[in-house]
Amino acid sequence: MTGNQQREAVSRQIWQVVNFHRGSGDGRDFKQYILGILFYRFISENFAQYMETGDDNFNYATLSDDVITSEIKDQAIKAKGYFIYPSQLFINVVKNVNTNRRLSTDLAKIFAEIEASAIGYPSETHMKDLFADCSTTSYRLGKSIAEKNDRLAKILIGVSEVDFGDSDGSQIELFGYVSEFLLSNYAASTGRFGRRTFTPLYVSKLIVRLAIHKQSSINKIYDPACGTGSLLLQAKEHFDAQTVKDGFFGQEISPTTQKIARMNIFLHNISYRKFEIALGNTLTNPHFNEEKPFDAIVSNPPYSLEWVGSDDATLIHDDRFAPPGVLPPKSKADYAFILHTLNYLSAKGRAAIVCFPGIFFRDGTEKKIRKYLVDNNFIETIVLLAPNMFYGTAISANILVLAKHKTDTNIQFIDARGEEFVTRKRYNNIMLDHNTQRVIDIFDKKENLDHVAASVPRELIEKNDYNLTVGNYIEPIVNREVIDIVEVNAEILSATGKIDRLRTGVDNIVAELEA
Repeated sequence: MTGNQQREAVSRQIWQVVNFHRGSGDGRDFKQYILGILFYRFISENFAQYMETGDDNFNYATLSDDVITSEIKDQAIKAKGYFIYPSQLFINVVKNVNTNRRLSTDLAKIFAEIEASAIGYPSETHMKDLFADCSTTSYRLGKSIAEKNDRLAKILIGVSEVDFGDSDGSQIELFGYVSEFLLSNYAASTGRFGRRTFTPLYVSKLIVRLAIHKQSSINKIYDPACGTGSLLLQAKEHFDAQTVKDGFFGQEISPTTQKIARMNIFLHNISYRKFEIALGNTLTNPHFNEEKPFDAIVSNPPYSLEWVGSDDATLIHDDRFAPPGVLPPKSKADYAFILHTLNYLSAKGRAAIVCFPGIFFRDGTEKKIRKYLVDNNFIETIVLLAPNMFYGTAISANILVLAKHKTDTNIQFIDARGEEFVTRKRYNNIMLDHNTQRVIDIFDKKENLDHVAASVPRELIEKNDYNLTVGNYIEPIVNREVIDIVEVNAEILSATGKIDRLRTGVDNIVAELEA
């Protein structure tokens, strides 16, 4: 079975678990339980593999909890970031799910103890409250204890029956894939995830490849509005461990989404030492000042978000927002995220940011910020994507590429809406690997291509009043049929004559009948 076939098989299995419970309770709540139990299975198996150290004759799950010494526990927590006793392992809990009348409370205790095992260790913030949204004693699972237990038992059994294979590396890849699969499918059915559009996998790949293009190694990668962590994880999937030397950093404003991001990163087997996902408002309470600058920044921030803006007089003096001399409007924080990103970017790095069309042509303070970005040569490329590529919106989004190391003052525009960039799938447009590679090739060469790409001098940007809409610089292909007006008019006259003759004939017949 190939890797793609294996992923498809696992996807079908996990979606069967979802469909079995669909309709019983709020879909968003249910997603937390599926992801929570999936995460519980992964860290259980991953921890057991660590404890067994590759010894086929040693089965950690069969040990008694009593044989675990404080030294063993301490060493394991320092290595893995958490501790799970043999009796707490997923495999042992699943054995008795149909007869355990205390299942919901037992799981609650296990989850609490796994989180608490990290207290006092460097991994404490990584493990804190990870299972908070997967409360196994919540009324959302049922009104009675029996209902809660029955629901949990079915979820546990369903997740246990998913075949992730025998290979450690394959298991890790598949666990991570399933988490992304679940999140993207929930996003597809709801239109959005949280307060923003969920970034589809194919767009994530393009964003990451643009940001890390031709960098053999980067110090760190950062996402200031990281959501579920999908963009950060694409860097891990597409580049080896040596490419990202010092780790993965992100900030997320939603507590629930921040927990999912931490789970998601654990599911991809990234050590707690190599990532940090902070909780808070990036614009007003930014983290990682001590970590900047970053060689790669990727982001799909919420678009047209309201923020405090000029109501906070201190922000105009913030080193992130001060350089243009104006703050982005309170009703639209798009450029606040862009300026924050630029401030965190290293001199050799790139940032790739999803943006929606309005920011490239609106007047007012946004125009002044565009002027600042153009005049200081921070914009490398703007890529216009096809419509219907993001869940819940048909708008053609853009990817803005920022850089501080440009060798000329041109700005590259790419219209990636044509057939060579897009593959149609049901009701959406997607990008397969060859579509993505085509964008990267054009991005790399900076060549002018009719109807596709143009490297535009700064002088022309200035002449166009700093309007950065892609359509101003690339003429789209006109696929409409050329119409011969003379021939069309002749056909209309001919048809009109036939209609007149028909009416005359009908009138004559009516007159004869009335006579």
